[in-house]
Amino acid sequence: MTSTPIISEGLVRHFGSGDKLVKAVDGVDLAVAEGEIFGFLGPNGAGKSTTVRMLTTLLRPTAGRATVAGFDVATQANDVRRSIGVALQDAAIDPLMTGRELLDLQAVLYGIAPSAVKARGDELLERVGLTGAADRRVGTYSGGMRRRLDLALSLIHQPTVLFLDEPTTGLDPMSRITLWEEVRRLNREGTTVLLTTQYLEEADQLADRVAIIDHGHIVSQGTPAELKAGVGAPTLLVRVDVERNDAARDVLARFGELRPTAEGTLGVGLEGGPSQVTAVVRALDEIGAHVHHLELNEPSLDDVFAEATGHRLEGAESAASGEAGGEAGRGDGSAPAAPAGRGRRRSRR
Repeated sequence: MTSTPIISEGLVRHFGSGDKLVKAVDGVDLAVAEGEIFGFLGPNGAGKSTTVRMLTTLLRPTAGRATVAGFDVATQANDVRRSIGVALQDAAIDPLMTGRELLDLQAVLYGIAPSAVKARGDELLERVGLTGAADRRVGTYSGGMRRRLDLALSLIHQPTVLFLDEPTTGLDPMSRITLWEEVRRLNREGTTVLLTTQYLEEADQLADRVAIIDHGHIVSQGTPAELKAGVGAPTLLVRVDVERNDAARDVLARFGELRPTAEGTLGVGLEGGPSQVTAVVRALDEIGAHVHHLELNEPSLDDVFAEATGHRLEGAESAASGEAGGEAGRGDGSAPAAPAGRGRRRSRR
């Protein structure tokens, strides 16, 4: 396999025509190195999934070119498909079949020798923690179990490149961490992974490098550490009485560049860092602005996104917490993984 198993150059995908033309992806350049976990980060509708669908041959590019595992996605689609594993966010899994039956079917479709099918299926069921549920119908599986089964299905033919499209959306924190550990293990074994996500912590935890896409364009790219270092000053978040917002904004602007924040909160890149917090509070007190909340955050990928696009990423704060609609529990009887996070340093008042 090539040392750069995923390459795209000027990749474009448009939908519709005339005044209804939608530029879903508009000139994406990517280069993912062998053995890398590459995070593709952006909000819903930014072009992440459309890009993945082109790279996995499910959509034909409008313009530009891309190669995966050394094969052109437009002219050598069959070779690409034999080389990759794909777990899409909206994958359809027959609820009436058992996990084992689905793995057996997938093995047949990929031409795996009948004598090797059972052993390969058993191996994958064990590694994703579904051995005990192998003979249950998939319709009885929890959300986390279905995601892990989908991962096992994508690995049946031992692909060299793995595409994961928002694999943890809607999962509870323990199921998310369990899937993270499996991705790390696959990568240690030599699999190149392209992971799309809208969760900042997920990209920070897993990715060697990150590309941020917004409105079909790559707006920033590099290692998480490089991107965060480029932001510079930590972000000071302040909430005051609504009627003092404008005056407080003018005060904060004296201490650094104002940054996008959630509604009702003011933010500034605090030049000088923590040593300036006291001065900010005094200046706010002088104009009669009562501080209801004050928080100092070290640079994060959300700050990187805000610097590049002028707005915060939807879902930025939900990566480490359960979202509405997430599964209530794992439901497979397996022991939960211990939480392991990379929290941001912060001080609160």
